[in-house]
Amino acid sequence: MFGKIKKDIEAVKERDPAVKSKIEILLCYPGLHAVIIHRLSHWIYKKGLFTLARIISNLARFLTGIEIHPGAKIGEGVFIDHGMGVVVGETAEIGNNVTIYQGVTLGGTGKEVGKRHPTIGNNVVISSGAKVLGPFKVGDNSKIGAGSVVLKEIPENCTVVGIPGRIVVKDNIKIRKVHDGIDLDQVKLPDPINQELICMKNRIRRLEGYIEKLEGRDNDETL
Repeated sequence: MFGKIKKDIEAVKERDPAVKSKIEILLCYPGLHAVIIHRLSHWIYKKGLFTLARIISNLARFLTGIEIHPGAKIGEGVFIDHGMGVVVGETAEIGNNVTIYQGVTLGGTGKEVGKRHPTIGNNVVISSGAKVLGPFKVGDNSKIGAGSVVLKEIPENCTVVGIPGRIVVKDNIKIRKVHDGIDLDQVKLPDPINQELICMKNRIRRLEGYIEKLEGRDNDETL
């Protein structure tokens, strides 16, 4: 447990440019506090003391604004930035070196039993307000854009945007692996709707030109 906490602290230091010292990290980062308390509540949960584990997780929610069910599994080097409003369900699994921003939900879609929350791979970035709902996997090295709603499995090395979430090819290049630095950019993401509108606009222009030729009009001639 202490080894994982050390990596959690290092993750904050590496990914937040506002950090001034490790003391600041320990005292002023609710995302780190929530993860540390979760590691304790998860250990108690695995011992079968479910009610005590839930009490501790509710205390963490009161103190940090972050709700992590004690049954959830969280890997090493997880960074919850700001974190207010983050919700992680009971059967959710989060891999190593994952970055989660405020307002993210890793939830279910109904009253299913068994596995009902998502599995997040390694080196994944989940941007502000994103909702990942259902018992599927988000592949390693993927990024989910702000406000996206993801309802189906995402392969590795993908960028997802929109409602519902759409997989967008990112320049045919894999998202960088963690040892090369995690891509935390939440703004410069492809917009598939805008791309479709541009394609439609270009096609309309070509059709207008074709009609003008059929009618024998010059391009600048008015109807």
